[in-house]
Amino acid sequence: MKTILCYGDSLTWGYDPATGKRITRDKRWPGVLRNDLCSNYFVIEEGLNGRTTLWDDPLHGGYKNGMKYLIPCLASHRPVDLVILFLGTNDLKTRFSLSATEIARSIRVLVDLILKSEAGPHENAPELLLVAPPIITELSNFAEEFESGKAKSRLLGQYYKQVAEEYNIHFLDASEVVRASDLDGIHLDDDEHIKLGHVIADIVGKIME
Repeated sequence: MKTILCYGDSLTWGYDPATGKRITRDKRWPGVLRNDLCSNYFVIEEGLNGRTTLWDDPLHGGYKNGMKYLIPCLASHRPVDLVILFLGTNDLKTRFSLSATEIARSIRVLVDLILKSEAGPHENAPELLLVAPPIITELSNFAEEFESGKAKSRLLGQYYKQVAEEYNIHFLDASEVVRASDLDGIHLDDDEHIKLGHVIADIVGKIME
């Protein structure tokens, strides 16, 4: 059985912009991925609301740093055949004052950690699919927290692609597939989750051939 680790933030957890609750298992994208793949795949949903790439966020308990949990997570689930890394949106929060370049450099650190983790089969590196987050659109209740990140979010796709090319890993720009909800400008409606899940399942199928 192949193991796939989906490592992300609220876009992986399945935050519903309409209710603030969690989108049902079969409609959030990791669940769609699981349903599209055959029974020979075990999909681990490791999404955490507010998770950053490698930045501590004291306003949310200090446990949102994605780098600090990444290696323990890989170690606990090894061997992992494929990691889907889908982070960066929370780095756009105004309080972090990060440029798009700095966020891409942050995701590069995580990519490097995964490829050096020996968490794959036979203590090799797992396959890695890097996903750039969707562009932030018209903000509502998150406006003050993310306002300075709107323009920066438009640059992440191209910068993440450069990281993927540098490391020769798989890449998807989510903005080419889905659009953030009109309700909050950040999260995905359930139909967009379903769309993204199908696309990722197609990519995973080709990676794991």
